[in-house]
Amino acid sequence: MKQLLKTLTETSAPSGYEDAVRKVILKEVKPLADEVKVDALGNLIVRKKPAAGAKNPKRIMLAAHMDEIGVIASHIDRKGFVRFTNIGGTFGRYTLGARIRFMNGVTGVVGYDRLEQVDQAPAMNKMYIDVGATRKENCPVRVGDVGAFERSYIEMGDRIVAKSLDDRVGVLVLIETLRAMKSAPNDLYFVFTTQEEVGVRGAGTAAYGIDPEIGIAVDVTGTGDTPASLKMTMELGKGPCIKVRDPGMLSDPRVVEWMVNAAEKAKLPYQREVLLVGSTDARAIQISRAGVLAGALSIPCRYIHSASEMVDYGDLKNSVKLLTAMLSKPVSF
Repeated sequence: MKQLLKTLTETSAPSGYEDAVRKVILKEVKPLADEVKVDALGNLIVRKKPAAGAKNPKRIMLAAHMDEIGVIASHIDRKGFVRFTNIGGTFGRYTLGARIRFMNGVTGVVGYDRLEQVDQAPAMNKMYIDVGATRKENCPVRVGDVGAFERSYIEMGDRIVAKSLDDRVGVLVLIETLRAMKSAPNDLYFVFTTQEEVGVRGAGTAAYGIDPEIGIAVDVTGTGDTPASLKMTMELGKGPCIKVRDPGMLSDPRVVEWMVNAAEKAKLPYQREVLLVGSTDARAIQISRAGVLAGALSIPCRYIHSASEMVDYGDLKNSVKLLTAMLSKPVSF
């Protein structure tokens, strides 16, 4: 699992440019799937059909997004410095000093015009990317070129730190759950979605095409276990989180109960999640077509949308166990 997560996180795939990471995922899932397809928006849809003789199988969609936050070049000045804007939730406080790798392979470092106050929150419109050019004519980046954070994967005991753990950990959990499913009583669609960071776009189109009866997003969630953090109960190392609410959606109580019962029967640690900021693919799935019973399994993560996000390895393993326990038995609602 760790080697696969290293490969996933070190593969650049900003929203709308998911091809490279999709190839990595496809190599893992193709031998495990009954059907595989890529839709018009680039979602990778992997089907595991119900076992022969399964009674009243439910059509269940599981979604984890492949894309990550990024930047896009908006102007090149006469000295070759690259001005940029965000793709998704790229925050100034995490971006200054970061290294950026563009999709054409060019790397650069983010600088700032001038800090009037050393401790001020830097504004992104005052930042630039220095790619080593000396003038506009020899700058290897063009307006419209897209890039993502460049940062290596590291392990700190049971803690894993990398860029794009949001949501390559969700991708990993879906791959490992599919690997663990020898047979299924339900009709399962493992969907690796695109463009989540810019408005849960891929999940909406995929859900429309699949028309699931139940939808589960697998994504990261913020924590309340760092100094002066928001008052939230989610912590690293205390197990996967079962979402009850976030600003974008309310989980269906039947889905929450299903997840809680599965965790308790399997004697797995879990946390109840009420997230105060952000949302997931579950929002788009829930309101697709005439509506879908939806919920989310969340992995606690610190420093979300930075180049050094942090998760606990035990939470990843228990997330796989919980999803496998849920999907291995018929759904009664």
